[in-house]
Amino acid sequence: MRTSRQAPAKINLALDILGRREDGYHDLRMVMQTVSLCDTVTLEEGGDGFSLETDGGFLPPGRKTLEQRAAESFFSAVGLPMPPLRVTLEKTTPAYAGLGGGSADVAALLRLLRERYAPALSDGELERIGLEVGSDMPFCVRGGTALAEGRGEQLTDLPPLPDCWIVLCKPDFGIPTPSLFARADGAAFCRRPDIDGMAAALAHGDLAGVAARLCNVFEEVLPPEYGEVFSIRDRLRSLGAMNAAMSGSGPAVFGLFRQESEAARAANVLRRDHRETYLAQPVRKL
Repeated sequence: MRTSRQAPAKINLALDILGRREDGYHDLRMVMQTVSLCDTVTLEEGGDGFSLETDGGFLPPGRKTLEQRAAESFFSAVGLPMPPLRVTLEKTTPAYAGLGGGSADVAALLRLLRERYAPALSDGELERIGLEVGSDMPFCVRGGTALAEGRGEQLTDLPPLPDCWIVLCKPDFGIPTPSLFARADGAAFCRRPDIDGMAAALAHGDLAGVAARLCNVFEEVLPPEYGEVFSIRDRLRSLGAMNAAMSGSGPAVFGLFRQESEAARAANVLRRDHRETYLAQPVRKL
């Protein structure tokens, strides 16, 4: 039996770095939001061991994927032997973009595994299993709108982002996340996000208040060669976005719009120069 589940991407409405931890991770404070841009993950039993196919081809053997590690952690946690599994990814969310596409795929797989093999498993336990694979996993399992602290695993649900339209645009390059964190270590940020103010705006359903507080401290430590991030951000604003910011460690940029027509027009304009441009909406808790 084949079962499928969507794997929605995420954006960071706010991202602050509080400092480096002794374990090598960083303490973060973020407001994270699930969006409707998504991959599709399909699970079925069969084959030989664990196999993962994406975009028409199998990934090369020799190294465990995040999906395989997550499946192994899941079956270890529920005390069952892992059957042979085939997982297929239909990709839409761009990779290495700061949109959590890979984490979202793993989270969708964990939900599929729970549905089939351990339906009584709690959301909290599923988030804990996800954390064994990556810091974004707990939020991607939960979805919706949340304050994320610690490595990103300490989650507090927030009121949902008011209805709006979101344009996402990824320039044609990636940014190595470790190098950005290294540049952030010891940096004196000129502007930090007003996360408490954003939470209050969410509580009042104040989209303008949320948009006014979009902030990602990674933008302050971007090397000059990634200046196209700022060009896209400024174009989104000039095309009618209430505000725009980079998501995660980038390079994808998103803008918030009240009206679908205005957002669609902006997406069409940006798509002329950036093929990985998408129109999305907020998604509530999964």
